[in-house]
Amino acid sequence: MTFWIITLGLAAMVAALLVLALIRGKAGAEPPAAYDLKVYRDQMAEVERDSARGVIAPEEVERLKAEIGRRILAADAKLQEQQSGAGQPKSATLAMAAVVGVFLLGGAWWMYNHYGAFGYGDLALKDRIEMAEERRADRPTQAQAEAELPPMPNPDRDPKYLELVEKLRAAVEQRPDDLQGQALLVRNEAVLGNFARAHAAQARVLEIKGDEATATDYADYADVLILAAGGYVSPEAETALKQALSRDPKNGTALYYWGLMLTQNDRPDQAFGIWRSLLRQGPDDAAWIPPIRAQIEEIAMRAGVEYTLPPVSDAPMLRGPSAEDMQNAAELSDEDRQNMIRGMVANLSERLATEGGTAPEWARLINAYGVLGEQDRAAAIWAEAQGRFAKRPDELAAIRAAAEQAGVAQ
Repeated sequence: MTFWIITLGLAAMVAALLVLALIRGKAGAEPPAAYDLKVYRDQMAEVERDSARGVIAPEEVERLKAEIGRRILAADAKLQEQQSGAGQPKSATLAMAAVVGVFLLGGAWWMYNHYGAFGYGDLALKDRIEMAEERRADRPTQAQAEAELPPMPNPDRDPKYLELVEKLRAAVEQRPDDLQGQALLVRNEAVLGNFARAHAAQARVLEIKGDEATATDYADYADVLILAAGGYVSPEAETALKQALSRDPKNGTALYYWGLMLTQNDRPDQAFGIWRSLLRQGPDDAAWIPPIRAQIEEIAMRAGVEYTLPPVSDAPMLRGPSAEDMQNAAELSDEDRQNMIRGMVANLSERLATEGGTAPEWARLINAYGVLGEQDRAAAIWAEAQGRFAKRPDELAAIRAAAEQAGVAQ
């Protein structure tokens, strides 16, 4: 409140001085016409002196006197007009004074409301960076962040699918060094929203792989850590991101989350540069593109950068189950494997029906139904895809190839 009192007081004082100057005009100052009149009279006196000394011919003296006399008369008339106030109407002056006052007071309020930050002190950039680093070093751990979150709601899932996940958990518990089982458990725990269990399983994947763990492995670990913390990038997640970027500096998932961590620790300037590069590089169907598009304009504003979000024709969608998911399911019995695959395919089908997706995802879904022997469903998906991708023949061609492989292409 003190800040606003001082700010508005200063703005009011400046406005009052400008208004007073407009109202009073140049009171007490010599009008321009009076100065001109003095100069002309001095010139007339100079001509008289030169005439007395005989340095100017008599006919030239008369001509000069006549010319200077006309100028004196014009300047005297102008002086009378200025002294009468005819050159500055009072109503116009008062209107301009009011405009100046409103502009200064209202403009000061608008400018700070738009560009300022309420409640923040005036800190040097060096001090702000130091404070951001201190906040980053002292932020909560992964365990603290997870403990502060409310319980996750249990999603409605097919009881058979939940039963299969329970069997998978039991199998992995009996065989903790089974890499494929742990990887499959990570994905299915994540589907159920059990991100704490998912990152525990992914940590075991990293232990099993050891030095052979890839950037993607560490990026996936950071992903489930962050999801388990409700979107918060903990020190443990930061360590995983460093491992991912040390192996692949261009890993999109790791770069997105690194930018997210910077935004959470008051470094929007660095986050903006990372996210803008990711947005330019694409691809459009990358999982990190939608969240970047949703946040980058605000981050640019916080970084003090004028930025316009480029248009996009289609919103990218997240990936569905991959071929690796299908292969991992081979560890289960034939019946359990089929049911597991059906559950994953059903999830992808539901998402594509409600949210849409990329051409590879539609092709993958058609292939999956073909493998399951559900030709009618594969045909229905192919028919729907033809309508959705009718104006994109290149993408439709990839989907047609999957439909031909499944035996449902027309």
